[in-house]
Amino acid sequence: MALSRLSSSSASRCVDLLINPLAAAAAAIPRRLISSDTTPITVETSVPFSVHNCDGPSRSVETTPKELVSFFKDMATMRRMEIAADSLYKAKLIRGFCHLYDGQEAVAVGMEAAITKKDCIITAYRDHCTFLGRGGTLLECFSELMGRKAGCSKGKGGSMHFYKKDSGFYGGHGIVGAQIPLGCGLAFAQKYSKDENVTFALYGDGAANQGQLFEALNIACLWDLPAILVCENNHYGMGTAEWRAAKSPAYYKRGDYAPGLKVDGMDALAVKQACKFAKEHALKNGPIILEMDTYRYHGHSMSDPGSTYRTRDEISGVRQERDPIERIRKLVLSLDLATEKELKDMEKEIRKEVDDAIAKAKESPMPDPSELFTNVYAKGFGTEVYGADRKEVRSVLP
Repeated sequence: MALSRLSSSSASRCVDLLINPLAAAAAAIPRRLISSDTTPITVETSVPFSVHNCDGPSRSVETTPKELVSFFKDMATMRRMEIAADSLYKAKLIRGFCHLYDGQEAVAVGMEAAITKKDCIITAYRDHCTFLGRGGTLLECFSELMGRKAGCSKGKGGSMHFYKKDSGFYGGHGIVGAQIPLGCGLAFAQKYSKDENVTFALYGDGAANQGQLFEALNIACLWDLPAILVCENNHYGMGTAEWRAAKSPAYYKRGDYAPGLKVDGMDALAVKQACKFAKEHALKNGPIILEMDTYRYHGHSMSDPGSTYRTRDEISGVRQERDPIERIRKLVLSLDLATEKELKDMEKEIRKEVDDAIAKAKESPMPDPSELFTNVYAKGFGTEVYGADRKEVRSVLP
């Protein structure tokens, strides 16, 4: 018989198909790949935009199946990276400060979808996922977190000081609010150069009361700079709820004369629409404030358990009702752009990519001690380094 020439597993499958005609029909249907279609589709944002001194964008967002699937993949990668960073920190492979972004991924992904790499982004110390969104690699991320040479800042910046100038990412900054005037300076350079690009200066609700924010906004508005100030409002500073720190927690209105927009920062499509609107506005009319209503799942930093000033029920409630990845997963499934199994397989592949990047980062050497003297002073000036007594020249920098 013909069946006798088949392997036992093949023979068993043939028998199953003969007995079960539905299985035979399913086997005859070619496996559908995850959608990479670029045909435009329109999706409505989860909630309306709240506006201040402007009309605001439409709730109807144009996207494509390919973009929606990429949103899922990018956010899942960011989430997995941050969870892995948490484990590496607890294993003491990451030292110093470490601020995780899980829960806020829609802001990084949605913003990136609305702009180009010629537009600038500058942010605070919760910067890992913003760097990844700007085109950074997992290897660069984990190497920098572990202080290795292969890191994006050559292992000298650590968690708070990621940097990628060639993609318009001017870093994470450790001084609360200090990146805002720097961002306005970038916007000044863009206007001076007439290059039709904008700068997004990101800060948290904890930094929203800093005086330098209002000083920078004042001069940016006077000069109509293409600056977009983005308050990532995750509702807690360093353990302090927004309502305890700010008399007016409606941060999108606090620019007074500057228009503002409140956005559901857990909806990647809403973020994309808001950032697209903000870019067009800033190029024509000057600064605008975006308040991203988002949420962090981890504590402020790794030294903060994140549960002493909020309940675990609150955290789990946000996960169940507003999680940005689950929202996109449901949308992808409802539009039949991928199956549940395909998305789970994608997540497994992401986990493998993260694990591989960690393994490679561990192989990267630590920076040479001489690197302490690089990227500090301009070269060629013969700067001399003295000892504590100021009598003996210890070194002459190149």
